[in-house]
Amino acid sequence: MRVLYLHQHFSTRRGAAGIRSLGSGLALVARGHQVTLVCGSFDAGDTGLDGPFRRGQRRGTVDGLQIIELQLPYSNHLSFSERSRAFLRYALRGLVVALREPCDLVFATSPPLSVGVPGLLAKWLRRKPLVFEARDLWPEFPRAMGIIRNRAVLAALDAFERVAYRSADACIGLAPGIVAAMDARRGRARAPAVLIPNGCDLDLFNESADRRQRPQGVDPDDLLAVYVGTHGLANGLDALLDGAAELLRRGRGDIKLMLVGDGKMKPTLLQRARDEGLSNCLFLDRVPKTEVPALLRSANLGLMVVAPVGAFAYATSPNKFFDYLATPLPVLTNHPGWIADLIREHGCGRAVPAGQPQALAEALIDFADHRGQLEPMARCAAQLAREQFDRRRLAHQFACVLEQAAAGR
Repeated sequence: MRVLYLHQHFSTRRGAAGIRSLGSGLALVARGHQVTLVCGSFDAGDTGLDGPFRRGQRRGTVDGLQIIELQLPYSNHLSFSERSRAFLRYALRGLVVALREPCDLVFATSPPLSVGVPGLLAKWLRRKPLVFEARDLWPEFPRAMGIIRNRAVLAALDAFERVAYRSADACIGLAPGIVAAMDARRGRARAPAVLIPNGCDLDLFNESADRRQRPQGVDPDDLLAVYVGTHGLANGLDALLDGAAELLRRGRGDIKLMLVGDGKMKPTLLQRARDEGLSNCLFLDRVPKTEVPALLRSANLGLMVVAPVGAFAYATSPNKFFDYLATPLPVLTNHPGWIADLIREHGCGRAVPAGQPQALAEALIDFADHRGQLEPMARCAAQLAREQFDRRRLAHQFACVLEQAAAGR
C-alpha cells in the first residue's frame, strides 16, 4: 500500500518537536508499505533532509520514509495572522502534491485543520480512502481562548471540521474528548473514531542511562522540577511562575523550576522572572529529542501545566507527559481531566487544581520534604508507560486502522 502522509510539522529525533509521525510512518514501513510524507519547514523540527530546495521543495529518504519537505517556514513565534497564512500555504502546496503523487490512501493529521483541504480533495477527485487524525480540536481551542472571535470565521471552521470528519473513511483522536467530538460530528451512520493517544518512546529513553549535569544554580540536594515543551499561550506557564513566587515567599529556595523550550511567550516569561527576582526559575533553550532523556534524568519530577481553559480537560494529549512517564519521572500537573485521572489512578504523581499557586507550591514542598515518595511514583510511571503507552504498540494499532480503511472496512 502506498500512503500519502500529510503533516505540516513533521520532525525526526534530531529536532525538538514531537515524533509521533516518525513512529507512525516507520510502523507502516515495517509492515511493507510505502510512505510519502509531505511536510513544511518547522523551526523546532528537523526533517532529516539537508539538501537544497528546488522549485520550493526538496525530497529524500529517511529511515525508509520518503520525505517531501515544502519550503514553507513556520515558527511558534509567528503571530496568529502569520500562522494562518502559513497554514493556508501548506494546504495549497500540499494539494498540488496530493493530486499528483501516486498513492492508495491519504492520511492527514491536524493541527492545522487546513491539512484537511488536500486530504479531502484527494479523496473526492482521486477517489482515494482518507484517514483523518485530530491532535487537538479546532476551532474549539481558539474559540475558548479568544484567539478567534469572528463569528463567520468560526462558523466556517465548524462547517469544515464536520465535513472533514464525516468524509473520512476513518478518524483517529489523541484524547477521549477529541474522539467524543469526532463521533458527535461524524454521526451514527459512520464508524466511531479510534482513540490512539501520544505514546512513550521506550527505545529512545532506554538507549542511554546518562544523566545530564544540573545547570548552574541548582545544588545536588535541591528538588528540581522540569517542564519541557512549547512556551505558548495555551501552555499557561505563568502558573509555574506564580508557584515559584509562592515558594520564595515561603523561603523554599531549595526547590527549583526548570523550563526548557521555546515559544511566543518565552520572552514575556523571562522578563517577568527578572522583574520579580524569581531566582528559583531557570530557562533553558530547547534541545533535540535525542537529548531529552538525559535532561529529564537530571530532575526529580516533571511538570505538566496548561492554560485554565475547560476545553483542554479531555481534549489534549501532551507529548511531555509521555516523556515524563518514559524517563520515568513522577508528574505534577494542574491539568484537569483525563491526564489527572491517569495520575491519580496509577499513583505516578499528583494533580492540583488549576489557578491555585498555593496548591502547586504546597505539592512541591511536600515532594521536597518527603523524597521517599518519588521513587515509588517513578516506578508506577514506568509501569504505565510500558503497559498502556508503548509507542510501538500504539503505532501498530495506527497501522491497522489505515490498512482496514484501505480495504474498505
